[in-house]
Amino acid sequence: MSAYLISLGAGILIGVFYALFKVRSPAPPGIALIGLLGMVLGERLITGVGHLFGG
Repeated sequence: MSAYLISLGAGILIGVFYALFKVRSPAPPGIALIGLLGMVLGERLITGVGHLFGG
């Protein structure tokens, strides 16, 4: 649970910096969400394969 809270806090902090310095997000929201989905699926895939072969 603490990893989720750290991730949320880091995201909020980055968002505050973006707002203060009037920086636009480097990726449109749709593309960013698809990238996040890919990261989560990739992590699950690697974890699943590790359990399958590693025991």
